[in-house]
This record gives sequence, structure tokens and C-alpha cells, in this order.
Amino acid sequence: MASEQEFKAMHRFARISPRKARLVVDTIRGMDCGAALEQLRFNNRRAAGMIENVLKSAMASANEEEADMRRLFVKEARVDGGPYYRRWRPKDRGRAHPIAKRTSHIIIAVGER
Repeated sequence: MASEQEFKAMHRFARISPRKARLVVDTIRGMDCGAALEQLRFNNRRAAGMIENVLKSAMASANEEEADMRRLFVKEARVDGGPYYRRWRPKDRGRAHPIAKRTSHIIIAVGER
């Protein structure tokens, strides 16, 4: 049935820490897509823009398959950790401390209610 179908979109290797992105993703999980877009539009965290683009992409995939756009909701929203870049920060007395520049995989799936 069409109600069992889900439409996925993902942003892999997003240059944001998974911990920071999860704060935003947790606010939209289970919401209707229209309400989730509004929530993201007025959220002033940097991750909100990235997640909004992924959600729009998942909704566009659903529209391509002729799903009922009014009945869409965020079925799955998660952020997995990706690989991270290792950098070095110079410190006192010639030492160097490591810095991890983390990346994320943002996955959003929408489905019909």
C-alpha cells in the first residue's frame, strides 16, 4: 500500500558535529512535514538549514511518486557520525594538540499517515 511507503533523502559528510545536528533533528521527529518546515525555518541553529534542505528533498521524492503531500509526516529523522578530519593546534613549548573536525550523515524519511 502507499501508506507503507517511505521516501528518504540524506546529506552525507555534512560539515557539522553530529551532537549539534541531533539537537535540531530531535525537534522535528514525528511532526507533519509542513509544521516541521516551519519549525526549521524559525530555528536559528546552523544545522537547521541543512536539515531543512534534506527534508525538502525527501518531500520532493514523495511528490515525484505522487504521494498525498498533505498527509506527509517525518517518519524517520536521524544523524549518524561520519568520518572526521584530524587537525593539529599549536600549543605552548612546541607541543601540538589534536582537533577533530567532525562530519555527519543526516538521514530523513517521510511517509504518509
